[in-house]
Amino acid sequence: MPYVAVTALSHSGLIRDHNEDSLVVGPWTLCGTVTENPQTLVFPLGTPLVVAVADGLGGQPAGEVASSLVVRQLAALGPSLDGEGTVRDALDICNQSVYAAADGDPELVTMGTTVAGAVVLAESLLVFNVGDSKVFDAAPGGLRQVSVDDSPLPPPGRRTTSAVTQTLGGSPVFSAVTPHVTARALSAGDRYLVCTDGLTDPCPDEAIDSVLREHDGGRAAFELWKGAIEAGGPDNITLAMVRIGE
Repeated sequence: MPYVAVTALSHSGLIRDHNEDSLVVGPWTLCGTVTENPQTLVFPLGTPLVVAVADGLGGQPAGEVASSLVVRQLAALGPSLDGEGTVRDALDICNQSVYAAADGDPELVTMGTTVAGAVVLAESLLVFNVGDSKVFDAAPGGLRQVSVDDSPLPPPGRRTTSAVTQTLGGSPVFSAVTPHVTARALSAGDRYLVCTDGLTDPCPDEAIDSVLREHDGGRAAFELWKGAIEAGGPDNITLAMVRIGE
């Protein structure tokens, strides 16, 4: 029987004193905590399965509150996400929920989060994001980013930038978002990586591609985390490996 295997982990890294990332895999959420080892969950292929990461905005209050709110909302809405329109609507609801939670609370005002992920359907994959967390197609021909960064070009001499041009929440007054959502055909053996910039900022695409060419599942997740830690672990690291089996 066709199935979806998702291997995930979340870690605070070496610099941050707590984890503001959150993760959703189907009905399962992990919010602002640390996993000791990669965890693998297996689901039958068919019912919409949402896999996403949310990265609370650093330098602004309550990033972990915003990210956890978004993944819990996606977990609740997940079974209804059967097309591009429903995914866009869900992300609009998430955005409104972050602003509503922050309204009138000085400890939460301007809290916000990025989000990136995929909804696995029976024959297709819906890739989505708001912000600079990423989704990659780990195809045999090489790693390819399939999400769209909401960020300006990095300054000369730098590979990355911490600036983002669109987030869920993050402003004193409500700001609507335009989510990036695309549909892709799905086949047995396909692999996707969903991750926060705690992985991609310290680890260039070439390093991630090298790991995924050699490893799969829990070993791949561990080696990716290890690479980010060995590169200094400057931020929270959250990732999910999605594999279509038969």
